Amino acid sequence: TSHAHNTYGHTPKHTSPRLSLTQHPTTMLLLPKPPTTAKLFLTGATVGPLVDSIHNQALLQYDILPISIPQPDAAAAAADPILCTSWLIPPLLGVAYVVLGGILPRIMENFVVVPMRRVLNSQDNEAMAKPTPQQLQTRAIIAVVTTALIIKLSELLQTQSLPLLPDGSYPDLTIMLFVALSQWLLLDGTPAALLAASITSIGGPLSELPFVAGGFWHYIPSAADYVPLASLAESGGGSGVLLDSLANTFLGDGYQDLSLSSITGPCYFAVTMDSIALGRWFDAQDGEDEM
Repeated sequence: TSHAHNTYGHTPKHTSPRLSLTQHPTTMLLLPKPPTTAKLFLTGATVGPLVDSIHNQALLQYDILPISIPQPDAAAAAADPILCTSWLIPPLLGVAYVVLGGILPRIMENFVVVPMRRVLNSQDNEAMAKPTPQQLQTRAIIAVVTTALIIKLSELLQTQSLPLLPDGSYPDLTIMLFVALSQWLLLDGTPAALLAASITSIGGPLSELPFVAGGFWHYIPSAADYVPLASLAESGGGSGVLLDSLANTFLGDGYQDLSLSSITGPCYFAVTMDSIALGRWFDAQDGEDEM
């Protein structure tokens, strides 16, 4: 009798055993199969820039290899372009979708969620009723559409003064966080996805610092409300000196002034959710159980 038989009673013929720490080597725990990796990369490199461009005009300007497609109507030539991105973005988002949709959720599931279940001796209810490939496809499409709507909301909050809301970044950020968490709750609800998206909502904006420091793009003054390294040199102690030295080495002398936009955090959360939904759908197409 197999391990899967001992755990769940039986293994349906149309599914493969669930990934677990005892069943697969580390590389299989961390990496999706090549077909899923390729599909995630291609989706990130094509759909990703289109979705990302929805709010780019309101947040940043690209300084290296920019792409700007104007409105076709001459009367609307002065309006925001249809597409505002850079040739750098497709490969970057291709890699990001592989990491966010294929690698990071596997790390969270197999090295955080599964061990916690063992410590708490709780049952894995997700294995009881797995969604069908058609359901996963529907969730993936809805996730991409809702992510586009969330990013559109970030543009509206950045450019418009909504009634009954005070001006400032904190109300906008609160609304964005609520909407992003609602997307997770309605479309996914798994601890692994929540952990992956939460980590990305913090680390995603910070990962842009080398590109901002390198002059690839910059946030416009009206959106640049987040200066994460402003007080790094003043943190004191040996760790503060070390961090200051590292920041100077990798980001340059003016790293304290590098500015981002706080509203991008929830956007990264949403992008992680649609990457995970796409990864699960692609896994199902490849005959692998979704995480």
